[in-house]
Amino acid sequence: MATPAQVEIWIGVDVGKEFHHAVVLDDAGEILVDRRVTNSEADLVKLLDAAAENGVVGLVIDQPGSIAQLALALARQREVPVAYIPGLVMRRAADLYPGDAKTDRRDAYVIADTARSRRGQIHWLSIDDDLLVQLRVLNGLDIDLAADSTRHANRLRDALTSISPALERAVGSKLQHAGVRDLLAKYPKPTALRTAGKTRIRTLVSKRSPRMATSITERVGKALDEQTVSVPAEETLGRVIAELAVEFGRIRDRRDALEAEIEKVFLAHPLGPVLISLPGIGARTGARILAEIGDGSGFASGSKLAAYAGLAPVTRQSGTSIRGEHRSRRGNHRLKNAMFLAAFASLNDPDSRAFYDRKRAEGKRHNAALICLARRRCDVIHAMLRTGEHYLTSGQLADRTRDQKAA
Repeated sequence: MATPAQVEIWIGVDVGKEFHHAVVLDDAGEILVDRRVTNSEADLVKLLDAAAENGVVGLVIDQPGSIAQLALALARQREVPVAYIPGLVMRRAADLYPGDAKTDRRDAYVIADTARSRRGQIHWLSIDDDLLVQLRVLNGLDIDLAADSTRHANRLRDALTSISPALERAVGSKLQHAGVRDLLAKYPKPTALRTAGKTRIRTLVSKRSPRMATSITERVGKALDEQTVSVPAEETLGRVIAELAVEFGRIRDRRDALEAEIEKVFLAHPLGPVLISLPGIGARTGARILAEIGDGSGFASGSKLAAYAGLAPVTRQSGTSIRGEHRSRRGNHRLKNAMFLAAFASLNDPDSRAFYDRKRAEGKRHNAALICLARRRCDVIHAMLRTGEHYLTSGQLADRTRDQKAA
């Protein structure tokens, strides 16, 4: 496969479900092709072959999701390198071009020209790694299920508040427990809970959440004592609560099963065990990090990786009136969230905790200190991916250095 440095012809594709719009530029910025392309193998092959007649081709897209998979597969088959320009970056780049129109043709041109003029700053995808492609697909499904889970939880809590605010306060924060969901699916109304009685409630909850059966029974009992009046449409609200509780449980079960699949694929990748050796990184966060950055070869340094993730501070200066560094609003938000969560989970590690405490002592708030920790860990992750070495604590690193000197 050609390297990004060898690319001479740039295919900018504004991706669509049925049709893409493609603009092909040469290295001088001259337009060679400008047309709509059907999202089909035959039409995409014609585009790639026509562009290849003029030199070494690079494909540039604005979204690497499902509707672009056929184009990515054909690019892989023809050993065409693929670059990805996030939508936010593309929209800001579009402001540099004349005109205010928002058309597929203009977007495709901006994508191609941005890649042509900034080949060193754009992100090149690893499309020849099957495991990475699998992780991207599974991560996309996991993100969708997480959004569905949050939506159902919020809707369920809203319905509980409508039927009994006291009951929502009692169990609303415990919906992640299977026993609580089973309780609401079988006895979704205050009248049904009173009829069931404490013994049945405790027995039902204990089947799948035995540790909290007693506490949930007591909380539900207090909530029932607190509100004796029945609200209008209690029967309908109860049916909604029961359905939401069942569906919420199904979504969580699907996420649990998906997590096991993601972990299997993640650990099968050569860099999976390397990443998971870093404190705070589990299968889910590690898979998201690996899917977004691959082997790290697309980034010259940890600083470049941090900038891509939106973790590097942004310096703002204007004369003597504005001076300082601010949190970046840019970057790959999926990667940034994964890095942030991993940093938070790493606070049990002595080295991470010491760095975090030092930043807090400097006056930074909790989130700002975590951002600093995540930024520091970008250097570590970049080095681990490039060398393939597992993480070493400061003590282990000191021991290895001492042993090397002794040898």
